[in-house]
Amino acid sequence: MDIKTRIKITDRLITRITRYLALLIIFVGSIWGIRTLWIYWKYEQTNDAQVQEYINPVISRVGGYLTEVRFEENQIVNKGDTLLVVDNREYTYDQAATSAEIAKQYAQVKELEARQYTLSQSAAAAKSQIQGRESKYRQQELDYNRYKKLYEADAATAQMLEEKQAQLNIGQSDYKSSVENARAATAGIADLEAQKNVVAKEIARLQELEKYKNLNVGYTVITAPYRGRMGKRSIDLGQMISVGQVLTYIVNDETPKWIIANFKETQIRNIHVGNEVDVVVDAYPDTKFIGKVISIAPATGSSFSLLPPDNATGNFVKIVQRIPVRIEITSPTESEELLKAGMNVNAFIAKKQTNAK
Repeated sequence: MDIKTRIKITDRLITRITRYLALLIIFVGSIWGIRTLWIYWKYEQTNDAQVQEYINPVISRVGGYLTEVRFEENQIVNKGDTLLVVDNREYTYDQAATSAEIAKQYAQVKELEARQYTLSQSAAAAKSQIQGRESKYRQQELDYNRYKKLYEADAATAQMLEEKQAQLNIGQSDYKSSVENARAATAGIADLEAQKNVVAKEIARLQELEKYKNLNVGYTVITAPYRGRMGKRSIDLGQMISVGQVLTYIVNDETPKWIIANFKETQIRNIHVGNEVDVVVDAYPDTKFIGKVISIAPATGSSFSLLPPDNATGNFVKIVQRIPVRIEITSPTESEELLKAGMNVNAFIAKKQTNAK
């Protein structure tokens, strides 16, 4: 077989293979195009969607040096597990000082009660003396009046009248003294009662302060607020932390995960609360996730931005806006565990659904 014949055979073979490949590509492209058109016709879809879950900071409510760090990065923790321990000595001493001050105030109350009892006894004694001294004073007054009449009738001497006058004055002074003593004792009791009220208020204030100090002591042990997974660890033993400092992050496993899918404004007319959603996660394309629309944002995403656009100047370029749609994962818990916050997903919502809320 000559060279020309071999070249012709090779050309025919290449042409045939090329034809088959072209037909195959056209066939595959047609299938892909038909499938894509069918999906666009049946579903509202977006690939601008991410998995979300609550990721909260662990914040210190007291300052001090860390004495213990009891977690590692990515560790699973349960609610109440101790994460960090702060040196609590100064807070304990402060609490003890407040407790000692409360004890001192109670001792002062005891002292005031003792003084109040003494004054009440003095007041009782003074009141009992008043009646006797008043009777004696009245008797001396009668005697003085009789001797005064006898002196006017020259039946008594001036010396006798002067003695009765002196006795009357002494009796009157003793009577007034008893009255004043009783009043002073009564006033002293009232004054001590007022002091006791002041001390009682101070004790109440110190007791509230003691509760606050106890809280500070408790805050030196930082625990997990719920079951979850720890984030990046950037602290270590002996580090000085301050009040309000973010120490680490914890991912909440007690609340279900959700997806925020940003659909175009032209797609929203076919999306309603309660619609079923097919979710395809980029990380697990072969795993099927099912969700449900639970809410639609009241405004576009750009309206919630720090500097929302203002087209009042006339510099307007029309851009299709995105509206966030919140989707709750309704798949079994085992499948939901595969999802991590921030993962990219594709969301498909059938256009023809019963709008069950």
